[in-house]
Amino acid sequence: MEPMAEPLSRRVERKHRQRAANRGAIVDAARRVAAREGAGELSLRAVAAEAGYAPASVYEYFRNRAELVLALAAEDLGQLVRALRESSGGQAAAVKVAFELLRASGALPAAAATLERGEAPAEAERLFNGKLIAALTVLAEAAGRAPLKEREEQADVVLLAAEVVGLAILARAGRLKALGFEEAELLSLLGKRFGL
Repeated sequence: MEPMAEPLSRRVERKHRQRAANRGAIVDAARRVAAREGAGELSLRAVAAEAGYAPASVYEYFRNRAELVLALAAEDLGQLVRALRESSGGQAAAVKVAFELLRASGALPAAAATLERGEAPAEAERLFNGKLIAALTVLAEAAGRAPLKEREEQADVVLLAAEVVGLAILARAGRLKALGFEEAELLSLLGKRFGL
């Protein structure tokens, strides 16, 4: 019986690898489409065309557009966690790293809108929330505020993150310059307010 189990396990492993590769190809295609058209305008049909798949086959990997948008945003949060862990130069440098990555991400604002509409499958929402918690935890560590034992300490980190995200969204939309502010100036003020 042992010889038959081995080929079956290899087939199952190969199928899992192929499925992961296909899912990755779809996410990569979604990233390219989002870069061209905006993550808020992402359509599964456009992603399928970009990936070279039939539109129906994308549904084997993502139930709907919301799940795909949350997958992109979760990847961006994972990238943020890695960048914060690798950043050197102190707390203010970590906030600047977070700002730069958040400004570049169109998926995070699209994910917020998707979550607000309640369109995402529960598993996709849990994955996103887990990545968000990880990002907040690493931001707290980078800002010298970990471990977070008290609710007020946790609130401070959420407020810091909200301010960085808000600045990043305004910068991405060109509104900081329109208001007469430079990014560096506001990041410096933010650092002073949070003692970074």
